[in-house]
Amino acid sequence: MKFRPCIDIHAGVVKQIVGSTLSDLKTDAAPVTNFVSTVSSQEYAAMYKLDNLHGGHIIMLGASEANEKAALSALKAFPLGMQVGGGITSENCKLYLDQGASHVIVTSYVFRNGQIDMDRLKQLRDVAGKDRIVLDLSCRKKDDGHYYIMTDRWQIFTNVFLSQELLENLAEYCDEYLVHAVDVEGKRCGIQEELVQLLGQWSPIPVTYAGGARSLDDLDLVDRLGQGKVDLSIGSALNIFGGEIPYDAVVAWHKQNEKETNH
Repeated sequence: MKFRPCIDIHAGVVKQIVGSTLSDLKTDAAPVTNFVSTVSSQEYAAMYKLDNLHGGHIIMLGASEANEKAALSALKAFPLGMQVGGGITSENCKLYLDQGASHVIVTSYVFRNGQIDMDRLKQLRDVAGKDRIVLDLSCRKKDDGHYYIMTDRWQIFTNVFLSQELLENLAEYCDEYLVHAVDVEGKRCGIQEELVQLLGQWSPIPVTYAGGARSLDDLDLVDRLGQGKVDLSIGSALNIFGGEIPYDAVVAWHKQNEKETNH
């Protein structure tokens, strides 16, 4: 199991936002923001490179020139070290891959009208290559007990829910999965343990879980529940994003676990 760092960009600035409060709707409600950084996206990426933390994700929260510029500057600081997502399509994915992204992260482009658009998924695979695609399967649990994939800034439920069959089928089109637990993301209220267990049981390819982490102990918890197969991303709870978990302690845990895994 690995720790996967993150850089969330909103209005060109690194922020930590409660993802479920983001909306494209023209309302007066602003997203709930946990933290606004004075440190640039490029500086965060350079720090991750220095600490040899590969496979983290850069997420552009909204389409804007400022977000794109900040994302590209982060990629430049850590070439092939980070993945990028937010508005990725088959038309623009090559731009980010050519500018240093190890992978592009995609959700809404391939999940349309409540279903998987297989034509778009195949087209994306043809352009980017299977080994450079991450499918974001961020989800919320419904009363029927299933975790349904969310699109459009996590505002819209699809009719597709997580299952072993789904994860096995989609693995033909991507290299990894990224799964935010939408109900707890950004809230530091504890991880969704059941979801981590299911991902560890079902996913045939690398998968990163994000959402709800609140203490250093969550690294051990995810490692155990996910049977070592589920990586963990921590955002708002880290002290580099205004939280209480020491970033240096997480890096030390990551390096120690990596050492033990390789021996």
